Amino acid sequence: MISLRIKDTRKFMSHLLVKDTFDNFLLSEASINTSCLHSIEGKINHSFYSDEEWAELDEDEKKYTSWLVQKPYCFSLIKGSKVPSSMKIVMLLSSSATVKLLNDSETLLSYDNINGLFINIKYQDGHADIITGTSLNIFSLDKTLDSSFDSYIRNFLIDNGLDFEETI
Repeated sequence: MISLRIKDTRKFMSHLLVKDTFDNFLLSEASINTSCLHSIEGKINHSFYSDEEWAELDEDEKKYTSWLVQKPYCFSLIKGSKVPSSMKIVMLLSSSATVKLLNDSETLLSYDNINGLFINIKYQDGHADIITGTSLNIFSLDKTLDSSFDSYIRNFLIDNGLDFEETI
């Protein structure tokens, strides 16, 4: 787990809300505090879909909504002359990205041991911060996956030109 302070909040928000930088992430939850609090629960509601529609969804689409789908709604809540007083967005890697990272990390953990690889994005007081987190469904002292995921997020930000500093 690492905590990163984004150096250019305006640029980061553009990547988050306008560009396609984060579109491959899944949305676990979001809360946007403007004149009132707007909350989105990213877990998929199975009962909303017909059996035929459900059968057509892939593994990720049966668990969480994608950021790509929810981004326009979130942007519509934020755009205007005033910035939100605070915002929290929790995203996670897709199953395919998780499997790839798992295979590259040399850990003994299997995909079935992983609940999710999360980034917690928090905006408050004009600053944007990202905190990484891994969720396992077993107890493990092996921190290889944590370290690999932290490196993945650092590289993801660097590759997209988003400068940051690590905080404690």
